[in-house]
Amino acid sequence: MLVSQILKAKGDAVFTAAAGALVSEAVATLAEKRIGVLIVTSGDAEVKGILSERDIVRSLGERGAVCLSDPIDSMMTHDPICASLSDTGEQVLTVMTEGRFRHMPVVQNGKLIGIVSQGDVVKARLEELAMENESMQGMLMGR
Repeated sequence: MLVSQILKAKGDAVFTAAAGALVSEAVATLAEKRIGVLIVTSGDAEVKGILSERDIVRSLGERGAVCLSDPIDSMMTHDPICASLSDTGEQVLTVMTEGRFRHMPVVQNGKLIGIVSQGDVVKARLEELAMENESMQGMLMGR
């Protein structure tokens, strides 16, 4: 299954933050939207970084609550690995697993157009396997 198909099924909603926003603002957005990651973008939707709950928790553990007044640029992963619409779910899942991260921005012509998570890819693959299984059962049963 292609990333384009995964995005089509799940939608292209993605939450972003502007470079320079405060970590406390990012925390509020993560909590309000009940999400685990924000994509940090420039004004023209170019991906600059990614900020995850893990990044924030790690910094809180190291520095305490003072980190909440820092700009997210100081905590985010700069220049994250991005997927394209033509990547396969298998390719994306392999990159995420090897890189030990769970979310990947999707870009087209250098601009953010969506995000896929490990969960999105696994869900798509399970649906694909269920359809294959149903098709094979139909063939065996003569349907």
